[in-house]
Amino acid sequence: MKNQWFHILIVLFFWGNNLQAYAEKDTIVVGIYHNPPFVIKTEDDGFEGLSIELWENIAQSADLTFRYEIYSDFVGILKRLEYQDIDLTINPMDVNYSRVNKFDMTQPYFISSIGVAIPYLNRSPLAVFVSNIFSLPFLEIIVLLIFVIFIFGFFLWLVERRHNKFQFRPGVLGLFDGLWWSAVTMTTVGYGDKAPKSNIGKAIAIIWMFTAVIIISSFTAGIASTLTISGLQTDIQNAEDIRLVKNISVVGATTGESYLLEENIPVHKTYASPILALRALAKKENDVLLYDRTILQYYINRLSLDEKVKLLPFTLKEHYQSFMLPKNHPDFDRINVGLMKEIQKERWGELQRKYDVKGK
Repeated sequence: MKNQWFHILIVLFFWGNNLQAYAEKDTIVVGIYHNPPFVIKTEDDGFEGLSIELWENIAQSADLTFRYEIYSDFVGILKRLEYQDIDLTINPMDVNYSRVNKFDMTQPYFISSIGVAIPYLNRSPLAVFVSNIFSLPFLEIIVLLIFVIFIFGFFLWLVERRHNKFQFRPGVLGLFDGLWWSAVTMTTVGYGDKAPKSNIGKAIAIIWMFTAVIIISSFTAGIASTLTISGLQTDIQNAEDIRLVKNISVVGATTGESYLLEENIPVHKTYASPILALRALAKKENDVLLYDRTILQYYINRLSLDEKVKLLPFTLKEHYQSFMLPKNHPDFDRINVGLMKEIQKERWGELQRKYDVKGK
């Protein structure tokens, strides 16, 4: 009788282990990391967020059993996916060529983009204008302009002082006559009180007239750039506009950093998190911050930086974001179909409104 009970216990023990192993094998391991507003760690060590609620709705509809496994960042998740230690990540992953070749990526469920944030000046336009007028870059432009005017005036005076002594007097006063003629000609005022009479002087005048048109246009653009870029009152719409800004900051290993590298634009400062980057921007330690627009907007609201940081109303580059699984994962079709069904439902729009996000 004892032997019978012993055999029954052994059978139950192995049956229980097999059942547990089967249950664990059938449980989808979901790798996540704190990434508001998609994955947010709550005070009670739980999780909420746009991706969390989306996934849990999918799992409930498809009758999928899962458990979360927490990581510090997306790098750890990518390694675990590559080694097939986890089954899925629901943090939004950018769709690109290398990832599609290495992993299974679902239907994109969110379209994000690179946002551009700048610090608020908290000064009146008049104060900004006055301060920039007396700034070093502006003064450098003015000095260079006067130098060019003087050079052409000096050469004309050298030629005309013997042929036209009444208009281009000898000595130091004659230098001022040449400077006056050069300035009047460049600005196209044309008083006519001083004009070259010699053929060489007229040739110099013709060269200066055409050169002055180009120079004045370039200097006008340079002065406008100095007055606007320094005050960050400029339209930054593409890489060429970004190049005019000196202190550009990014968050490391993000699409913002990749964008600048592709465009050969130097990065002034790299931060480990968007919170650190935004706080530095609010203190005016940098001029511009490039980062995911959705996350920037979330943290600007969350950290109450609305009066210190301004998110410009345009984006630089769109990127599609998906769930990601190891290559040839057996549950890919169930998860992908479930995702496509879920984002067509009305509650998906309600979720986006709940977390105050909108893909762009």
